Amino acid sequence: MAVEDKIISYRIYLVAVAIFILAIGVTVKLTNIQWVEGDYYRKLAKERTVKNFVIPANKGNIYSSDGSLLATSIPNYTIRFDALAPKASDFDTKVDSLAMSLSRLLGRPTSYYVTLLRNARTNKSRYTLVAEDLSFTQYTKIKKFPLFNKGAYKGGIIVEQKTVREHPIGKIAERTIGYDRIDENGSHRQVGIEGAFSKYLNGKDGKVLKQKIAKGQWKPIRDINEVDPQDGYDVISTIDVYIQDIAHHALLLQLEEYGAEHGCVVVMETKTGQVKAISNLGRDEKTGKYYETINYAVGESHEPGSTFKLVDMIALLDDNKVDTSKVYDSRGGVITYRGKKVKDSHDGGYGKISLARGFELSSNTVLVQAVYENYYRNPQQFVDRIDRMGLNKPLGLPFQGEGKPRIPHPKDKNWSAISLPWMAFGYGVSVTPLQTLTLYNAIANNGEMVRPQFVSEIKEWSKTIKKYDKQVINPKICSDETIKKIKAIMKNVVKKGTASKLYSKDFSMAGKTGTAQAGYGKNGGLDKHYISSFVGFFPAENPKYSCIVVVHKPDTSKNNYYGADVAGPVFKRIAQKIFTDAPSTNEIKNLDTKIVKQENKYNEYFSKVQTADNKVPNLKGMSGMDAVALLGNLGIKVKVKGIGKVKSQSIQPGEPLTKNITIILELS
Repeated sequence: MAVEDKIISYRIYLVAVAIFILAIGVTVKLTNIQWVEGDYYRKLAKERTVKNFVIPANKGNIYSSDGSLLATSIPNYTIRFDALAPKASDFDTKVDSLAMSLSRLLGRPTSYYVTLLRNARTNKSRYTLVAEDLSFTQYTKIKKFPLFNKGAYKGGIIVEQKTVREHPIGKIAERTIGYDRIDENGSHRQVGIEGAFSKYLNGKDGKVLKQKIAKGQWKPIRDINEVDPQDGYDVISTIDVYIQDIAHHALLLQLEEYGAEHGCVVVMETKTGQVKAISNLGRDEKTGKYYETINYAVGESHEPGSTFKLVDMIALLDDNKVDTSKVYDSRGGVITYRGKKVKDSHDGGYGKISLARGFELSSNTVLVQAVYENYYRNPQQFVDRIDRMGLNKPLGLPFQGEGKPRIPHPKDKNWSAISLPWMAFGYGVSVTPLQTLTLYNAIANNGEMVRPQFVSEIKEWSKTIKKYDKQVINPKICSDETIKKIKAIMKNVVKKGTASKLYSKDFSMAGKTGTAQAGYGKNGGLDKHYISSFVGFFPAENPKYSCIVVVHKPDTSKNNYYGADVAGPVFKRIAQKIFTDAPSTNEIKNLDTKIVKQENKYNEYFSKVQTADNKVPNLKGMSGMDAVALLGNLGIKVKVKGIGKVKSQSIQPGEPLTKNITIILELS
């Protein structure tokens, strides 16, 4: 018995020691939690019950120069259904009427929604998709439908809201308007105006502190936000919706006509550089339709072909190498340099013609001879002229992905004996359409080269936050004399040169055609294709707009791939449409102002009436209308032969007036 009591005592001591050790452990742990790890656990508890929620800022809008909305944010709704939320009695009595209401609003059969909702109930689904991409109006209607009008906990309706960016004018100028979003790979993509000016458009998100309450709901702790959201500013673009619509459809029509792969057009205001229209259309190989997918005008650097000959003319004239009257032999349309042939598009060449005429007819042999003869000893001088004009570097646009120009230099390792002559007719160099347009616009703008501008202003309601003024790249690319001569030659390109098909006596244009071969060195020449272009300005006398049209890979089976045939009509259609459809204001002249010529005519007429004195007046030299009126006032019958002024009268001046006489007037 004593032994058993002793064993029990040992066990009690053991348990007591274990409890004591456990108590010490608990005490240490509590102390550690309270004092050592206390901050961590307090923070964790707070995060699980109290946390900041982001209040998204409203994104600013993008407007056109004429006030039209180009991009705006609108709410977009998705409706889901928690099939376990409604009571059985509510579900059974309301499901058919709910399905009928959904059918009327969304267009699908009632049976579709009945099946969808009942299957969700059977499968105990708590997150069944009912409808998505709904407008605010559709959302407000749906939440009033039977069953859904009971709310989330009794009716099972789950509403998800997100903000989407919409372009009210549709696909027109879509690439230039752009976007700012996260793609499917998680990369941040910023494109066009939307991306370039996102720091103004996006605004700043706010924060609100909320506490977790029953049923997983979060409730704001205070009536005020921790940080109020700051809405984004509005961006006013330079795009004119009227001109943009003209340019888009003119380009689309021609791309479809020639089955081209892609093309672009840009219309720019001459004096300011503001881009009034820009369209970039590429063909979808599956559907054959054209969409805005790539900003070709900004990003696609390629060999320009004959439009680069403007550089030749500026260099030759401004460096005083030759004058426009210098005559060159086109040599039958073929000239050879180091075994490589330079050919004119016209078989047999043009005979002996002036430099100016060579530009008007886009003669490769004439322009290449002129450049080579004057610069082959010092090609660096020619390249330096190009660099001084600013064609050797990007324009510095705010967009990502601007194409880089490539201008060969004599010190380059790949410079050869044919580099200079090939540059003279637009090969071996690369520029973007917008870079080419900027050069031509400088000629239209009397030598001042301005940077293309896509945004004119940042605004907060009616308040201007930032204004973008004209940016001058080069104040004078060449002399006034050179500009004067080149303008005249460019007018003749349209009047009697390669673009004569575009000429209209009622509307003046100036420009240059271009037809470049591309892909000639790839895949054994199988990838060879044509790039057709036209660039210039209008009206020719006092240019208001400059414009470039570039079309890639027109269908050669039509045997019409030249710039004048493919790109030129787009330019003409845009130019004429802008000025024939544009509203105009007629100034009403001051009717009280006396016109001297009219006053003299009246005084002469009045004096003859006063001095008639019952005698036939002298009518010679008077206009036929005045003579008839004067004799009519005297009661004399008149017969008139011819038109114009009175040459003779049948009754001589000074004869007495008698009743019922008739005077015959001969006019000339």
